[in-house]
Parts: sequence; structure tokens; C-alpha cells
Amino acid sequence: MPITLDKKLAAIDVLRQENIFVMDEQRAMTQNIRPLKILVVNLMPKKANTEVQLLRHLANTPLQLEVEFLYMASHKSKNTSNEYLKNYYRTFADIKDRRYDGMIITGAPVEQLPFQEVDYWSELCQLMEWSKTHVYSSLHLCWGAQAGLYYHFGIDKQPLKNKLSGIYEQEVTGASPLLRGFDDSYRCPHSRYTTIYPDQLKESSLQILAEGPEVGVAIAASRDLRQIFSFGHLEYSRDTLSEEYHRDVKAGLAPLLPVNYFPSDDPEKKPRLTWSLAASTFFSNWINYAVYQETPYDLAELD
Repeated sequence: MPITLDKKLAAIDVLRQENIFVMDEQRAMTQNIRPLKILVVNLMPKKANTEVQLLRHLANTPLQLEVEFLYMASHKSKNTSNEYLKNYYRTFADIKDRRYDGMIITGAPVEQLPFQEVDYWSELCQLMEWSKTHVYSSLHLCWGAQAGLYYHFGIDKQPLKNKLSGIYEQEVTGASPLLRGFDDSYRCPHSRYTTIYPDQLKESSLQILAEGPEVGVAIAASRDLRQIFSFGHLEYSRDTLSEEYHRDVKAGLAPLLPVNYFPSDDPEKKPRLTWSLAASTFFSNWINYAVYQETPYDLAELD
């Protein structure tokens, strides 16, 4: 939350130069307050796990949020029952006349397929087009980020020789409220077979906010933070990569060991949690700076 101060106070200029968000009294008095409406497009197979991961971070704010979940009606889920989806999720048809302050599109284990071969691609494209006028800030995660980048900017994902799996160091390379409170570098889980290279964004209007030699572009965003693309999994729990690794071992896929993850590279040991602070800061910054501070009080004004 911002600090409200007299706009003539000498400290204001210094704080703003240090990326500390302050609000003068005049602006504070004219703010209207209401719950923020957040839509989560959950494309992950184990939807309950993803719900917990995201809500853990979205709840880390004093702001009141109204969160709804959406699934792709054109896709038959193998891991979540239809009854659960019908009871607790919405479809695009249910929400197409509503507006939201923020939207999250999650990752999905389909990055090795061409986008057009994903069975719900047409429905997802319809949703992303709708978001231009019905959502203020859209946060795309992992494959969701690659899909959004391809749809909105025509930038395609690039295959990797081996799966990128583990905890990787990223350098903060761009100044943005989205990364306020971050150190010069931070750690983040990644789990994918494809990537986006910095050179691919040179001709776009997007700003690269973080990148790394192994991961390529880590976070990119439009300067107004209406479109944000995070190619890692800051939302992951401590054991998520472990569960993925042991699942692939049982399936006979001979996966590579996630890097910088298991103590002494022993997959039987409890993984170390080294990205929780970055994750909390990132999601809190998105809610505060990209959504709360900028969204019009009347969402009808999004048109």
C-alpha cells in the first residue's frame, strides 16, 4: 500500500527516486475504494494445486479481492471432475459481459505443441481479444505468457534442446513498479521445453524487465502494465518441481534433475525454498501498481 503524505514534504522526491510509492493527500482524498475483481484462467491440469499456489500470493495484500476462476469449455479435463468445474468455475460464455480489474492466464503443459494444435486455442484467442476491452491488466504465466506473446505480438516460442527445469537466477534489467523491492537478481522456478530470447522482443513495444542466460526473457511488460508476461513459475510451491520430476521418473521419461533445487542434488531430500520472497513481492506489486492504482473505479470506462 502507498504512504500518504503532504505533497510539500521534502522527503517525497527522495522516496520517489528510490522507487518508494507515495501518494499525496489530494489524490488520496479523491480515491474511490471497492473490491478488485480478478479473473484466473486456470489452464493447469491439477487445478486445485494451482488455485492454492496463486491464492496464497493474491491473499498477501490488505486489499479486498473478488477472485473468479475460469476453465476452457472446449477442453475435456482429465484431472479435474466436471462437477467440480461446474460448481466452482466459470466459462467464457458466463463472463463475456463482465469486466475485471485484473486477469491471470496460467501455464499449461502443452508448450511442445504448435499453438494452433492446442484444442482450446480458438477459445483462448477469443478470451485474449475480449480482454483488451474488458480487463485492465492481464498477467500471463509460463505457457500462458508464450501464448499471449504470440497472440498479441506474433512472437513465437523457440524450442530448447533439453527441458528447462530448476531454480534459475535472473537479473533485473528494467525499471518498473512491478519489480519494486527486488534485489538486482532473484531466483525463480522454471519448467518448460521452449523459451523466448531477448532479441525477439527488439521490434516490439514491450520492455524486458528481467532475463537470464539460461532462461532467456524472464519478465516482459508493456510500459503501462496492461500486458505482463512472466515466463517462470514464481507461484510454484516448494514441492511442485519435485512432484513433476518424480512423476516423469515413474512414467519412464528419464527427466534431468532440476538444477539448484534438491540439496546435494539428492531427489529424496526436501527441496529448498529460495523464491518465496520474490514471488510475494511480484504478485503484491502487480495487484498494487498495475491494478489497484490504475484501474478506473467504474469498470465500464474500460471501453
